[in-house]
Amino acid sequence: MSEKKSREPGTHHATNAGQGVRRVVLVGNPNVGKSVLFNALTGAYVTVSNYPGTSVEVSRGNATIEGKACEVIDTPGMYALLPITEEERVAREILLNESPDVVIHVLDARNLERMLDMTLQLIDAGLPLILVVNIMDEAERMGLSVDIPLLQEKLGIPVIGAATAKKRGLQEIRQAIAGYDRGTHAVFGYSRRLEADIESVVSLFTADYPLSRKSLALLLLQRDDEVADLVRRREGERFAEIEAVVKSKTYERRESFHMDLSMERKRIVKALLSDVFRMPDKRKETPGERLSRLAVRPLTGVPLLLIVLYFGLYKFVGDFGAGTLVDFLEGRIFEAHFNPWITGVVKSILPWPIWQELFVGEYGIITLGIRYAVGIILPIVATFFLFFSLLEDSGYFPRLALLVDRMFKHVGLTGRAVIPIVLGFGCDTMATMVTRTLETVRERVIATLLLALAIPCSAQLGVILALLSKAPGALAVWSVCLILIFLFIGFLAARIMPGETPMFYMELPPMRRPQLSNILTKTYTRMQWYFMEILPLFVLASILLWFGKITDFFDKAVNGMSPVMAALGLPRETAVSFIFGFFRRDYGAAGLYDLQTKGLLNPRQLTVAAVTLTLFIPCVAQFLIMKKERGLKVALGIGLFVSFLAFSSGWLLNQFLLMTGIL
Repeated sequence: MSEKKSREPGTHHATNAGQGVRRVVLVGNPNVGKSVLFNALTGAYVTVSNYPGTSVEVSRGNATIEGKACEVIDTPGMYALLPITEEERVAREILLNESPDVVIHVLDARNLERMLDMTLQLIDAGLPLILVVNIMDEAERMGLSVDIPLLQEKLGIPVIGAATAKKRGLQEIRQAIAGYDRGTHAVFGYSRRLEADIESVVSLFTADYPLSRKSLALLLLQRDDEVADLVRRREGERFAEIEAVVKSKTYERRESFHMDLSMERKRIVKALLSDVFRMPDKRKETPGERLSRLAVRPLTGVPLLLIVLYFGLYKFVGDFGAGTLVDFLEGRIFEAHFNPWITGVVKSILPWPIWQELFVGEYGIITLGIRYAVGIILPIVATFFLFFSLLEDSGYFPRLALLVDRMFKHVGLTGRAVIPIVLGFGCDTMATMVTRTLETVRERVIATLLLALAIPCSAQLGVILALLSKAPGALAVWSVCLILIFLFIGFLAARIMPGETPMFYMELPPMRRPQLSNILTKTYTRMQWYFMEILPLFVLASILLWFGKITDFFDKAVNGMSPVMAALGLPRETAVSFIFGFFRRDYGAAGLYDLQTKGLLNPRQLTVAAVTLTLFIPCVAQFLIMKKERGLKVALGIGLFVSFLAFSSGWLLNQFLLMTGIL
């Protein structure tokens, strides 16, 4: 099956040794633990940025591993060297362009047979490879056995068994990185005919390449356009001859090449796993597997989802976060103690009433902006991100993606879109950034539209849940309206926008008991990002509102919106919440909170205001991200459409409620 030999001549592998920094690249399928390993290696020294010319984020971190300075790069998930998605393309570009000193392929021990196919491709490519067989703890719990030393012997590369989430194998991985020495590796032979086809292309290469000539030949025979461009640039006039041979071979085997190559690799993997991988004849289903099975079946998955939403969003975020915590911070701390105290302090320092108003007036930076940000928004966002991190760490989200995939296809999305959609309930700005992980531009635009339209952020959602739960039936009306609008607009967008919904596939990580340390770390990181974003905006909004008040611009804006509010059956004061909502949706929801506590809104008005405000124009931060991700024309189009639809829906809902008398 294989023999040992050193790296082939003619393959160029640049090194960073001259710079004294070892470059380590992590590759592998999604949900195999790459990010956990990346965080364990790099700690807090991380930067996240778009890969040049793409909208795909790549994480880079600096680390000192066994005394050696390293740059660690966490690539997007990939399934093969032949890319299909933009994420796979970026991961392959990093392997081609970043000259890695060490490539760590992380795979799932439970899916060893399927994932070793990519290991073969990486070995064929002549890359400096270390294999990390991760999630060993779950595999062992299932009764699976992997002979790591034997697998290492067969592959001819370092192989490490690990459970990075439990910090198992981390020391061995660090030692392997620091002590990596490119030597010989196994060479896997294909069928005689396939080897002849590969050799007919390889024999024509003359230039140096970042991947082995065998790997490049295989990619050319698979009609990889980007590799063809690379070979064209490096071979110059000789490329015409290479292209002619490739076209001839692919035409000869046009009906069977991909299938033959896949079957050859499966044969090699099967031989590799002989005596390496053992599974019991019959094993007992673990609680995690049982729960996983229940979560993806519609008959049990939908009730499970409703239970999660009820206890997670309604009870924990709505009741506890927006109710108990907000009442304590906003009512007992700010209103009862802090605001009166700070008002006295400011008035004793600043003798001019106009400047007093800037800090502690009706729209003061401290009494309104900071009170909203800390007293109302902070506890709601904190409880949501805590809930979100718990679900994420448990492995529930990929199951939810499988569960909703069929429904999402009706609105032009796949189950993969469940991540940005659910994240939108935390922060629509962050979620809009995450839409870049969707495969097609069509999906990204539809997801961005639905996020801007019908997905309330956690702070807005928490306040609305707390307000509407006090009026029987109001919360049900609000929920039904948003769901119907989400489905209707998504359905229309899927029919109007050109293109097809792509195939959906997603790696399922094990369902496990969430680790408190992981949950708290993720929650803290997200809270830090969110709070650093909203606090300056809340301060800016307070300044603009103060300026608008002293120049009468604010009163004019309220007067200008009064006819619209009247058409919606709302009091004039509600216009203030919509002006707040332009700065941030959660700012507007907090304005509704103030109006409700003053008794200015009855249940019908509160429901109409909540529906209209939820659908209202995206906040400034979300609009700026929309412009960055989708372009100015798309962002303006979505903003105008959403605003028109919000007030139209509010008017229709008000008429419906007046006619039926439901509330």
